[in-house]
Amino acid sequence: MSDKLLFDRIDEPGLDTIEVYMRRGGYESLKRALRMTPEEVLQNLLDSGLRGRGGAGFAMGKKVSFLPRGAMDKYLVCNADESEPGTFKDRELMQKSPHMLVEGMIIAAYAAGANRSFIYIRGEYELQAMKLEAAIHEAREAGFLGEDILGSGHSQTLVLHRGAGAYICGEETGLLDSLEGKRGNPRLKPPFPANQGLYQGPTLINNVETLATVPHIIKMGGTEYAKLGVDNSAGTKLISISGNVQRPGNYEIELGMKSRDIVYGLAGGPEPGREIKFWFPGGSSSPVLTPEDLELPYDFDSMAKAGSMLGSGAIIVVDDSNSVVDVALTLAKFYRHESCGKCTPCREGTNWTVKMLQRIHEGDATPMDLDIIASVQDQIMGNCLCVLGDAMAMPLSSMVAKFRGEFEQYIEEKRAAAGFGEMPEPSPIAIAGAA
Repeated sequence: MSDKLLFDRIDEPGLDTIEVYMRRGGYESLKRALRMTPEEVLQNLLDSGLRGRGGAGFAMGKKVSFLPRGAMDKYLVCNADESEPGTFKDRELMQKSPHMLVEGMIIAAYAAGANRSFIYIRGEYELQAMKLEAAIHEAREAGFLGEDILGSGHSQTLVLHRGAGAYICGEETGLLDSLEGKRGNPRLKPPFPANQGLYQGPTLINNVETLATVPHIIKMGGTEYAKLGVDNSAGTKLISISGNVQRPGNYEIELGMKSRDIVYGLAGGPEPGREIKFWFPGGSSSPVLTPEDLELPYDFDSMAKAGSMLGSGAIIVVDDSNSVVDVALTLAKFYRHESCGKCTPCREGTNWTVKMLQRIHEGDATPMDLDIIASVQDQIMGNCLCVLGDAMAMPLSSMVAKFRGEFEQYIEEKRAAAGFGEMPEPSPIAIAGAA
């Protein structure tokens, strides 16, 4: 696809200012939306088939339609806490074209009947926060925020809130608790945020890329936007490619593009002489896929059928210079560190997983440990308030299942190097896990 939407001339100097953004047609979609009824704007979102770009892939229009109608205070929250390892697309959008996000939020809030909006941005994004603050100020001065926007009767406030660097606050209910000034912990659902979210009011939560797409849908029309991409995966997608590729970075593709064309075509593939061992199609929390899966189209359904997920659109490539054990241990340590500790399966399961992988890494393990690792992941999945535990369990399970031979070889080589003649006694962890 030659034409881009979100990344169209994204590097144009001054695009972060309202002057350049409006010269390129910025805020025209907002003007058009305000000439429609909220129901007509919502219908465009429904017709577009836009699925959330933050990870879950839930249809945005349906999510908006879940909010109750009426005169109560309703809220729109932009999840800009881009913490998924391997994901850095929203950072570029906020830094280079912050008004695109602001415009998309005003339109989405109008469709949802929300009069108060918040951007929750991760604490490490200091430059991006400054750019957004400036954009919000410019939009307010231009009359696009505040009371009775452009004489439409729609009023809206928009506040930027900086997080403090917790991965758990990327989970929508943990984000809401943090936004309310509490410790960022996931909430029990139901009630869902659409009915009882921020300050106990109806709340729409979407991520940066999703909301930044809204002006383009209004400009094109929902049915025209739906013609991009493939069935059940409409539109374009920003992808972040990192790891063992020659041209890492952010790219905008049309959903349905062959995965091989992304990894080898856009990103240049691994260095000469190296082969891809496995790849994460949707950030570090997605189950890994093998090189054979590169023949699949890159869309929501194809990734799900392959046993993984498109997730945030962060492709991490791992070549044959890396040990699967090292990757698994690094990943498990991250999730253990970021667990809020509220749920026992996640708190204990992430810790046990790290300890067992360390046993493998240090040469103290036996093949029995692999079965226990797999069992622990099964006990985590689906048993926590949020998906942080699953975010470790899913990729870990896939690595053990698909590369068990490499794990076993690693165990034997480490044991031989450590001088073990006979199998060591099972560890207390192993005994407890087996029981």
